[in-house]
Amino acid sequence: METITTREQQEIERANASGLQPIVFVHGLWLLASSWDPWRAFFEERGYITLAPGWPDDPETVVNAKDDPEAFANKRIKQVVDHFSHVISQLKQKPMIIGHSFGGLFAQQLADRELSAATVAIDPAGFRGVLPLPLTELKSGSPVLSNPVNYHRSVALTFEQFHYGFTNELDETEARQLYEKFAVPGPGTPLFQAAAANLNPWTEDKVNTKNPERGPLLLIAGEKDHTVPAVVVKAAYKLQQASPAVTEFREIPGRGHSLIIDHGWPEVAEIALAFVRQHKQITL
Repeated sequence: METITTREQQEIERANASGLQPIVFVHGLWLLASSWDPWRAFFEERGYITLAPGWPDDPETVVNAKDDPEAFANKRIKQVVDHFSHVISQLKQKPMIIGHSFGGLFAQQLADRELSAATVAIDPAGFRGVLPLPLTELKSGSPVLSNPVNYHRSVALTFEQFHYGFTNELDETEARQLYEKFAVPGPGTPLFQAAAANLNPWTEDKVNTKNPERGPLLLIAGEKDHTVPAVVVKAAYKLQQASPAVTEFREIPGRGHSLIIDHGWPEVAEIALAFVRQHKQITL
C-alpha cells in the first residue's frame, strides 16, 4: 500500500470538505509538486479545489531535494501511478487531472484506469506505440541514458542540460532563475523504462488507447520542446484517437518544455481551463 503523506492527506480532506470539483496536478521529472503552485492558485480563483501529490518519497522543498538526492532513486512508473491512484481513491468526486512531462504520461494512465473526469496532458512522455524519437529528445535524455548505472540512481541536471531540455526558448536570465527555483534531481528508472517501451511487451509504460471509458483528453505540445518534441505528442494523439472518447490536440507556438513554469504559463493554464470547463464533474 502506498503511503499518503501528511500534506497529501490534508489536501484530500480539504478537497472533500469543499464540495468543489477537484483537479489533481501531476508533476514530471526534475520538478516537485510545488512547481504547480501558481496553477493551483489560478484554478482555485476560478472555482476549483486542487491537489498536487508528490511522487513517492519526494522531498517537500527544492532545498530538501538537493540535500537528499537519492530520495528520488528507483521510482518506477507503476509505483508512481499507483500512488496517485491511491490518493484519488480517497476523493469524494472524480477529479480532473492535469500532468506535465512524465506527469502527462501518468495522467493518461490514470485516465485509462477510469479515475479522471477529464485529462490534460502537457508535453507528455511517450508510451509504448509512440514511435518518433527525435535527436533533441535523445540529447535531452542523455544525462541519464548515457550510463546504465543511472537506472537505479537519481540524476541532477546541470544548468546547461536544464537549459537545453527545458528552457531552450528562454533568455539565460530567466532560464537560470527557473533552474535555481525549480530544478531537483530525478530518478533514472522511468527514463529507461520509456526508452525500452517499444521493445518490451510487458512494459509499465503503456496506455490502452482504445478505452472508451477514459474520459475527455487534451494533449498539449510546445512547438519548440526538446525533451518531448511536438512530433511525439502528435503521435500519442493519433494513437489516443482509437478511443471514442473526446480527444483533442493543441500545439503552442514557440514554447519549450518549461511552458508550465516560465513566464508564459498563464497561456497554457487558460487552454487547460477552457478544456476542463467543457466537462462536468462525475462522482466516484
